[in-house]
Amino acid sequence: MKKLKLGIPKGSLESATIDLFRRAGYNITVSSRSYFPAIDDVEIECMLIRAQEMARYVEDGILDAGMTGRDWVEESEAKVEAIADLVYAKQSFGKVRWVLAVPEASSFESVKDLEGKIIATELVATTRRYLAAHGVKAKVEFSWGATEVKPPVLADAIVEVTETGSSLRANKLKIIDTVMESNTQLIVNVASWRDEWKRRKLEDLRTLLEGAINALGKVGLMLNVHKDCLEAVLKVLPALKRPTISHLSDEEWLAVNTILDESTARDIIPRLKKAGGEGIVEYPLNKIVM
Repeated sequence: MKKLKLGIPKGSLESATIDLFRRAGYNITVSSRSYFPAIDDVEIECMLIRAQEMARYVEDGILDAGMTGRDWVEESEAKVEAIADLVYAKQSFGKVRWVLAVPEASSFESVKDLEGKIIATELVATTRRYLAAHGVKAKVEFSWGATEVKPPVLADAIVEVTETGSSLRANKLKIIDTVMESNTQLIVNVASWRDEWKRRKLEDLRTLLEGAINALGKVGLMLNVHKDCLEAVLKVLPALKRPTISHLSDEEWLAVNTILDESTARDIIPRLKKAGGEGIVEYPLNKIVM
């Protein structure tokens, strides 16, 4: 049987990735004793790999595909195909930023002020390219962790990844520039992407994962409405483009189906009721395939 070797990012993105696969229809079970999670698709074989190393193993063909950040692909300069942008992260499903941060009490205001200084980061190669683009010569040191605590004693500045900036603020650091934005990508080995069977398998996987991403933060809503109240009901849904409207067995009544942001449902549902909606049902969505 043919197998698609798929890398799942171990660490901070692990649980979010497994949840995304669940929404897409794949159940992945991780054991604390194994780096080979079980998946309920006999044609896929999973392996847990650190996101920082994923692109290298995909480039070398050890893995056919994997999920990792665009930041680590660029850092390694690996020759891989990025076939999907999956915008999700640890705490939210948005992009993350690698930022240049310095102590709040320092006089540094821009990257130009760091000439000849020491910068600590995990993203060494990218930081060096960033400094070169700004004409700044500084010493870039690899940080093995706890990067936020290094200024001002062990480094003058850091380049660190952030979603909310809360950890930086807690360590009395201020952001003076964004080095790059990143999000999770589905990357593929070049030869695997040329293989007809693997490409079809990967395209199906991409469709389902993107559908799961599209459904995040959305809910479905269905209700019945008398035809005399339809206009009033539709006015409650100003942001929705084309709700589906169908006739019920009683020609005087219609069914309305639509999708909306989950955060707005609590405001809209009472208004729909007042406008004449009946039998209102809100339901969760796993996938929206465009």
